[in-house]
Amino acid sequence: MFNVEKKNITLGFMPLTDSAPVVVAYEMGLFERWGLNVTLTKQNSWATLRDKLHSGIIDAAQMLAPMPIASNLGLYGEKSQVISPMILSRNGNGITLSSELYQKILSQQNSIEISMPFSAEILQHEIDERKKEADKLTFAVVFPYSCHYYQLLEWLRRSNIALTDINLLFVPPSDMVPSMQSGDLDGFCVGGPWNAKAVREGVGVTGVTSSDLWQDSPEKVLGLMSDWQLKHPQTTFALVSALYEACQWLENVPNRFEAARLLSRAKYLDTHMDVIAPSLLGSCLTFNNKTPRKVPTYNQFSTLGDPAFNKPAHHCGENIANLMQEYGHISAEQHANLDLAAIYKKDIYQTVINSIEITRLEKARAKIAHHL
Repeated sequence: MFNVEKKNITLGFMPLTDSAPVVVAYEMGLFERWGLNVTLTKQNSWATLRDKLHSGIIDAAQMLAPMPIASNLGLYGEKSQVISPMILSRNGNGITLSSELYQKILSQQNSIEISMPFSAEILQHEIDERKKEADKLTFAVVFPYSCHYYQLLEWLRRSNIALTDINLLFVPPSDMVPSMQSGDLDGFCVGGPWNAKAVREGVGVTGVTSSDLWQDSPEKVLGLMSDWQLKHPQTTFALVSALYEACQWLENVPNRFEAARLLSRAKYLDTHMDVIAPSLLGSCLTFNNKTPRKVPTYNQFSTLGDPAFNKPAHHCGENIANLMQEYGHISAEQHANLDLAAIYKKDIYQTVINSIEITRLEKARAKIAHHL
């Protein structure tokens, strides 16, 4: 147990399936076990969540993996020293096309179904047709500095489709399905449960997941202000410990049913379990009322017995920085000057893992001594 400097802390999260570690740690009493009294605050957009962390309105946040780098460089907001001492989840995103666009593509190809996962090549005919009318398909992602953005562009690029061939909007996750339903969006890349919700409501068809594009790429991380962490080192250790336990708990499949039930509550995702559960259980809903596609790693939170999964290792930050440079968000000079070790704090994480291991060994020894 750590001697926490600040017992009462506020943690911001977004209503997404991969907020599960945060919700589980709260609902299962894991924060309390580590001496913390945590208040969870649901946010409406990633920009709002980031700004509240920067200004100290919230103490900690579930963040998109590229956001700490963006904050440190002052991209699309105030320059702020945000650190990440833990990876909360990997994978979890999907690319969904509107049912209307999908049906049009089937008609163009004189086909009854397209195999999954589909490539962006299926868009080319419609893109060419719209160019004749000075029009474009409209897609959305949740935030500029997000894996969603890079994954959508990677998907397009593999089929030689440029970003300039489409309109790209930034839309909060919970607004994606209504925007598609109204006809404002032809497609989007978003995290769960919003792809599944689009499918359940007959609004969209999900044909690609982040597992299909980049297997086990970090998706969400724990974000803290650097000066906050320096002021509250023991509190940080306790927070990471509770979230690590939650990630481990989520590796048990029956536990994921319980996680889906918790997430369905109004104060979290406020949607039905049949929308939340599939990705947690390794299924990707593709079409309404059809058998899901098996994607075992759709949502990943940890690996039992392997702490490396949640470690914010240097190579994870380097991979993200490479993407940010590749897609024009940062220059080669900005990349070269990044102090990734000061952002992705694997030293904090390792201290927690060492403490947990020592505690485990002490309990094992005490149990053996009790039976002697």
